[in-house]
Amino acid sequence: MLKLISPRDAAKLLREGKAMLVDVREADEHARERIPGATCLPLSSLDETTLEAEDDTTILFHCRSGARTTGSSSRLSAMAGTHQAFAIQGGLEAWRRAGLPMIQDRGQPIELIRQVQIAAGSLVVLGLLLGVLVAPGFLLLAGFVGAGLIVAGVTGTCGLARILRLMPWNRSGTRAPA
Repeated sequence: MLKLISPRDAAKLLREGKAMLVDVREADEHARERIPGATCLPLSSLDETTLEAEDDTTILFHCRSGARTTGSSSRLSAMAGTHQAFAIQGGLEAWRRAGLPMIQDRGQPIELIRQVQIAAGSLVVLGLLLGVLVAPGFLLLAGFVGAGLIVAGVTGTCGLARILRLMPWNRSGTRAPA
């Protein structure tokens, strides 16, 4: 299990060159907003990734709020191996609140999961409105989207996310720098 470290203490270790910062969010999230010097190693591809750091380096893991890091604490601890490892308490949000440096690229598309939420919510509202105002058959659109979200939750595969990933705004420039 990972111990927690405050954003200020983590920043101090980074300034002293004693730590490696690992962002476990997805590449699209990292591309839009990140801590300078963070390496992006998404939880979704953690099993395919090896972590290379000097023997005496402390590993600092973070996500947006701390929930993903805490929830994957045992996997991240195993990934860190013999290195001392911590989760940044409160994640990127706490880092920002502490007034520590951040890199933001608002030119990047919003995170794919947020795009899915916006699209699915819009389709449900559209289906409901059309079902009430035009014809009851449009209510099936809301049901179809709801069923799709259930399938996505159960299988971990989202058809809408796959479609959105192909959209022009998501095809270029979303590879996150380290």
